Amino acid sequence: MGITNIINLLGGLGLFLFGMNYMSKGLSAVAGNKMKDLLEKLTRNRFKGFLLGVMVTAVIQSSSATTVMVMGFLNAGIMDLAQATGVIIGANLGTTVTAVLIAIDVSAIAPLCIIIGAALNLFGKKQKQRYIGQIILGFGILFFGLKYMSGDDAMGVLKTSAAFQNLIASANNPVLGILIGIVMCAILQSSSASIGVLQVLALGGIVPLNLAVYLIIGIEIGSSTPLFLSSIGAKTNAKRAAWIYFIFNSFTLVFTPLASFDPFINTVKNFSDKGSVQVAAVHIMFKFATAIILLPLVKYIVKLTELIVKSKEHESSFRFTYIDKKIDTNPTITVLQITSEVERMAKLVRRNLVIACEDFLAGTMEHEREIKDNEDLINWLNHNISDFMVTVSSHHMSGDTSEYIGKLFHVITDLERIGDHALNILEKHETILNERMDFSDDAKKEIEQIYLKSLELFDRSVGAFINEHLSDDEEHELHFIEDTIDSLTLQAQDNHVQRLRDKKCHTSSGVVFTKFLQDLERVGDHSYNIAWAARKDKNLIRQI
Repeated sequence: MGITNIINLLGGLGLFLFGMNYMSKGLSAVAGNKMKDLLEKLTRNRFKGFLLGVMVTAVIQSSSATTVMVMGFLNAGIMDLAQATGVIIGANLGTTVTAVLIAIDVSAIAPLCIIIGAALNLFGKKQKQRYIGQIILGFGILFFGLKYMSGDDAMGVLKTSAAFQNLIASANNPVLGILIGIVMCAILQSSSASIGVLQVLALGGIVPLNLAVYLIIGIEIGSSTPLFLSSIGAKTNAKRAAWIYFIFNSFTLVFTPLASFDPFINTVKNFSDKGSVQVAAVHIMFKFATAIILLPLVKYIVKLTELIVKSKEHESSFRFTYIDKKIDTNPTITVLQITSEVERMAKLVRRNLVIACEDFLAGTMEHEREIKDNEDLINWLNHNISDFMVTVSSHHMSGDTSEYIGKLFHVITDLERIGDHALNILEKHETILNERMDFSDDAKKEIEQIYLKSLELFDRSVGAFINEHLSDDEEHELHFIEDTIDSLTLQAQDNHVQRLRDKKCHTSSGVVFTKFLQDLERVGDHSYNIAWAARKDKNLIRQI
């Protein structure tokens, strides 16, 4: 085999890998925005998760990409490990579609696909048209690469190569055959691509079926390599998802004896005399049988991964719970992770507001340490979520996603300011206790009334933003609550002036009382800002 043959072989392989990757990216771009809705509707039913995994991977043609997506949803808190396991098992079955397409051999239409795909990609006026062009172009390049790779000037030369034939003879050993499959997949970083190459080898009669069985098993095990690499330094659940993927694919080891089981080999050969079809059939059978066996064992697989990857103890709270920078996910999942982190921040802010006001009304400082610790974490989240969103914004994303990220910047600023006002309330309460100031029962009732209204506005505003929906009626109701807070604040200030005249209140405590009211009134303003950001038709953010 000369240098020209090697160059031709590698050139064909390069076209094949590029076409597969290009097609997969186009499919992900077209289908990616629908992934969120699909996975959010996912129930805890493992069988529905399995079917979803099959469907998603059949569309985007990468079980690894689907599993990385699942890692992102795990981190975003949208699904648990049991749900993720069903999806991962389904993803492994869905990835066999590529092998089926190669087995059918539609390389005759590859040039036509390249022409149509290139035209749409270059001249399509709409982004969706260009993505569709990318899919068709990638499909054409994939099969053009396969055809070129299997030609007489490339892989065809291996038939007459004594050195390669000796390698095949020595590799007809379970351990060596499986190891070659593992290395092959680890190098190509794609089980679909590795199976495709194996189909070309089998089609040319270069690799016998019994050796192909060993290689398929090795390829399945080696397909876990990208997942393990992407999970290095990732969060606990992401690592467990990688292990679930590995457990599923390693299970194919139980089929190793079939390579030397003549009835099985003869049955596959009788099914078709084409090597590429035989490889596809074995690949599908192994995947399907593994899914049938492991799907009822989901909860045990989850428990096993929990034993392998222990939960981290004594971790610092100054870290992301949902965002995982180590996992490269698509914009849809990244936005979900950011939203979950913002929701976490909102819960901390709400907690601080509640315990600061409740401690004041009860006349205690029971939660001082918790409020200050929460405030430090709120500030950390504000800065780090913002920094992460700046990084995300530099990547290509749709107009709607970009607009939503812009609104999130404003929302976390409003949340941080509400957290500041909760801390202000704590500090004013501390002053009241230290200087032994007295508030009348009427003053406390006024503060309690405004506090409860502000809390209601906060809860409804955050809920509207998280759900990305605020109707006209709801907006009018929230605006009415904000106006009510403003009116109650003005009334409380007038009442305070009257109490000063009646000498029922001291001037020093009156100053603190007025500032207390201002903090609560500002909480209402910032809460309404958050509600305003929930409206998709609002191009400008109402910023107080």
